[in-house]
Amino acid sequence: MGVELTHQYTEYRAMEDQEEVEEGVSITDWDLVYHVRDALLSVKTGDRSSYHQLVGVLHHRDRSAPDKVALLLTSLKALSGAVSYINDVDHVSLLQSIFGMSMWNCVPDVMDALLELIICLAASNGKYVDLCLDMLVNNFMPPMESDMLRHPRGQAKKDQVLPRVHTGLEVIVDLVPLAALKLSTNVVQKRPMFFRKDFNMDRLKCRMEIYLKNMLMLEGGAIREFVGHSMLVEVVNMMLELDVAIGWDELLRDDPSKGIFTMELEDEEEEADDDGQANDGELPSTLTLRNLGKNVTADLLDSLMIQFLEHLEVCADKKRLSEVFETLLSSFMATILNTYKSKFSQFTIFYACALDPENCGVKFAQTLVELFISTCNPPVTRMSAVAYLSSYLARGKFLSAAFVMNMLKRLVDWCLRYCEEQDSDMNPKAHQVFYSACQGIMYVLCFHMKSIMNVPTLKSQLLLMPIEPILKHKLGPLEVCLPSIVNEFLKQAKAAHLFTISKAFIFEDLLESDLSRDFGGLERLDMFFPFDPCLLKKCDRFEFYLLHGLFFQVFVTCSSHYSTDL
Repeated sequence: MGVELTHQYTEYRAMEDQEEVEEGVSITDWDLVYHVRDALLSVKTGDRSSYHQLVGVLHHRDRSAPDKVALLLTSLKALSGAVSYINDVDHVSLLQSIFGMSMWNCVPDVMDALLELIICLAASNGKYVDLCLDMLVNNFMPPMESDMLRHPRGQAKKDQVLPRVHTGLEVIVDLVPLAALKLSTNVVQKRPMFFRKDFNMDRLKCRMEIYLKNMLMLEGGAIREFVGHSMLVEVVNMMLELDVAIGWDELLRDDPSKGIFTMELEDEEEEADDDGQANDGELPSTLTLRNLGKNVTADLLDSLMIQFLEHLEVCADKKRLSEVFETLLSSFMATILNTYKSKFSQFTIFYACALDPENCGVKFAQTLVELFISTCNPPVTRMSAVAYLSSYLARGKFLSAAFVMNMLKRLVDWCLRYCEEQDSDMNPKAHQVFYSACQGIMYVLCFHMKSIMNVPTLKSQLLLMPIEPILKHKLGPLEVCLPSIVNEFLKQAKAAHLFTISKAFIFEDLLESDLSRDFGGLERLDMFFPFDPCLLKKCDRFEFYLLHGLFFQVFVTCSSHYSTDL
């Protein structure tokens, strides 16, 4: 067939109802359909020459010659008209050729014709639906051997391909609603894996970035009702997978047994200068942020998080952030909450809260406090919850002081009840949850004490809280919690006339102690402050204005804490 068409028609001009050839003879689209139909039917009679020529047209790799492009375009259109004559027994090679095509190698007209054929195949026979979905998902990215995404032409091609791919997916799901489940599974299974030694890292980074873009297009597109939840969950999983792969030894350096916990007053804080060093002095040598900048995994995670944070902004603009947040929150509780090596992924939910403090922001805190209070949860979950809660309350600029006080009251009330029920002495391992709550209370107040004391109503509430009897209880929280936090808290409490301690605590320069290590457990939850400023360079622009300034600057080399020199 290809030979015949090439011989008889050397030039094609795409028209809806006809094509004009060099000799002035016109044939209609139906003529071409009949010609292709005959080629398909002839296979059963043993005459496969026209069929093989048709398959050869689809296999042709030279997409630059106008006559070849015209022939391919015409063949695809004709196949769409004859799709009911295609079967998976006689036309295996044809189907393989169709489903093996990449829109990334086609001009826009051919993309449209190919998309029309894929949709027609899906509509004609249910057995082709999975293959059609598979083909479209394969077109999320250029062919494996291509590096076009690293060049401007590849970016331009992306803007041509992706809208067509997603239009096709939306049409197929509309025609066959059950296809949505298969689509979700397909997208998750085909997600590129970053940890492949046999692949160029730059190319793999480009492929993962564009794959994420496609997942977010599905989440925000016309079929999000069917696939949005699974896309969000997998996006979080993708980022968490990269997150935990970044070791603390890649972030920090020098003596792993040392750490510095410096504390500054808020009115003495200064922003970091452009080279990443604080204006008023150098960072301790125990921290090296530049190491992170050279980390290819961190660089990829940074780029993926930027895409996702921008997607959250779009969701907020479209008034659908609350819908997205429900999935984010459930995913957070199922994965991130108890992943003690998580360093960056949690900022996705933090940013969602910042975009909608009154709804998402409040719900996040309330969920965490309920997780902490519930005795149905294991201790490690409760300790993680209060670590997240205290870090969130301390760092979130977008949270009102009144709301912070309300959450603090719930923690204080729980601690008081716990003290009243206990008649035992200090035991870091036996009372881990209690010490976590006490440390969380002190940590939050180290950030908010000054602002609270400046508001008469809040000051009155704070002074009425039974913080003193809790911290002076024979369980000894002041001796068990991190010395650095206790020390700063006591200084501020004394200055605010909250209460004073007669006993002298000699731990001026101690970051941690044997007791704090005991209550923190293997996960070192005593030193887990998950919303301390993020080290990722690009994400910094999203988070800096949302975080309370570095009232605390925590620089440690253990595997459960990080900070930055913003």
